[in-house]
Amino acid sequence: MGEKFNKTRNKQAEYAAFQAYDKAISLNPKNAAAYNNRGYDYSKEGDLDRAIADFDKAIDLDPKNAAAYANRGDAYDTKGDFDRAIADYDKAISLDPKYTIAYLNRGYAYEGKGDFDRAIADYDKAIDLDPKLVVAYNYRGRAYQRKVDRAIADYDKAVVLDPKYVVTYKDRGLAYWKKGDLDRAIEDYDKAIDLDPKLAVTYNNRGRAYEDKGDLDHAIADLDKAIDLDPKLAVAYKNRGRVYEDVGDLDRAIAYLDKAIDLDPKDTRAYGDRSLAYLKKGDLNRAKDDFQTAIGFKPH
Repeated sequence: MGEKFNKTRNKQAEYAAFQAYDKAISLNPKNAAAYNNRGYDYSKEGDLDRAIADFDKAIDLDPKNAAAYANRGDAYDTKGDFDRAIADYDKAISLDPKYTIAYLNRGYAYEGKGDFDRAIADYDKAIDLDPKLVVAYNYRGRAYQRKVDRAIADYDKAVVLDPKYVVTYKDRGLAYWKKGDLDRAIEDYDKAIDLDPKLAVTYNNRGRAYEDKGDLDHAIADLDKAIDLDPKLAVAYKNRGRVYEDVGDLDRAIAYLDKAIDLDPKDTRAYGDRSLAYLKKGDLNRAKDDFQTAIGFKPH
């Protein structure tokens, strides 16, 4: 779905914090705040099971600790357990009805479940509580889905609040691409790349926009860069394969689509694109197999 909102600290500070929390807990095993804070650090390290165990302990010791519920919700959300995440955010909000980040992250969890109306309602509430919370406008813009103009209006607001928030340019570029405004899409992707030259997905998206403009040389360069930055970015291989198909190099197209499918075996469009490439080569049996595989999946 994208980038989740949280605070970050450098690695040296994280290590020092672990030591401090361990010592605090050894001195006072009923220190709920220490468990909560250590859980937060475990979560930042990606050790979600230990994080959840610490949040459990913090909640046992202090059942009115809204932050512990919200932090545990974040951990469950990262694990993809959106229902448990939402239950924890519900509890955090019941304890603190003005807990802005709990609304924001509950919206993110609803978005993960595909419940965009509830997600937007939570983002609305987060913005009501903090009208300068840039990420809330960005999230709400993304949640609008087919309401592209409303999405762009939110991205515009986010850019005004923080002109260096790279994700907004990436997401607004995608919205412009959906509108068919390829020049504005490319302009936003250019800005995102200026701000973060190592964000592979932005090169992929710009490459797709160049492909749609018929500028295949720029498309190939961007897709190659995306793959160089992230060799596991399946969509970049798929798009690269489609460009080769556009220029009639069917063997290379199939090779790239093979890789895309290897990385993401449920991408129906990759099977569809490879089916078309096989059809153009006259390999009707393989074309039929890929087509049947594609229609056997739900839309991806």
